[in-house]
Amino acid sequence: MPAKGVTLVPRALTIASSDSGGGAGIQADLKAFAAAGCHGMSAIVALTAQNTTGVAAIHPLPPDFVTAQLSAVFDDIGVDAAKTGMLLSAQLIETVADFLEEHRVPLVVDPVMVASSGARLLEEEAVETLVGRLFPLATVVTPNADEATALVGAGDPAAQARRLVELGAAAAIVTGGGSGDSLFDGETELEIPMRRHDVAATHGSGCTHSATLAALLARGEDLVSAAVVAAATASDAVAHGLTELGAGEGPVDVFHLRGTR
Repeated sequence: MPAKGVTLVPRALTIASSDSGGGAGIQADLKAFAAAGCHGMSAIVALTAQNTTGVAAIHPLPPDFVTAQLSAVFDDIGVDAAKTGMLLSAQLIETVADFLEEHRVPLVVDPVMVASSGARLLEEEAVETLVGRLFPLATVVTPNADEATALVGAGDPAAQARRLVELGAAAAIVTGGGSGDSLFDGETELEIPMRRHDVAATHGSGCTHSATLAALLARGEDLVSAAVVAAATASDAVAHGLTELGAGEGPVDVFHLRGTR
């Protein structure tokens, strides 16, 4: 327990996979949590051998070890909000959902399906499990345009957001549309403008968006305010992306590291 008069720092948890190149996955999430003023924690479900050009290999972790990580964090430190990212398989999704059903917190579900390099990060047979088990637990789901189309079919992003809510999520944000992000919370429909940047450094932008959103929910922000800041943060991270790193799509930079030299 904190000492009398001491306020706990907001605590945000990412349940996702590791990116050995540091651009996306839990590495991007932890950077975004820190930038948003949260203590970041992680429960890793899979390891990837990955860089800016692609994913060379994926190694899933045992489900009981995933549960052990979740228990360790929840039982001792506590969690104010969580996000999920790349979960890979139906078995791992079931494991995460089983735990979160018993430990309810504000939850951002980022339905990571395919890497920007084209590598599949969610097995095809796991999509139904993702929707059936995690969407009902989600405060908000945050697919990008391609993921939204894979989940509910092609169409206007605002209409896709409505269909995602019909699948069981409390709210949905379809990111990366032509004019910005489209949010629907079951009642209110909102277009969130976002500046687009022609920069070859978008690796990790979706993770940065969803992690920032989770961090702001952990801080007690309402969904609309958090969504506006998350969109601006992801856009800014792309604008400052590290194009000089690697031979492929460079990583986003939420900390403006180039300015620290």
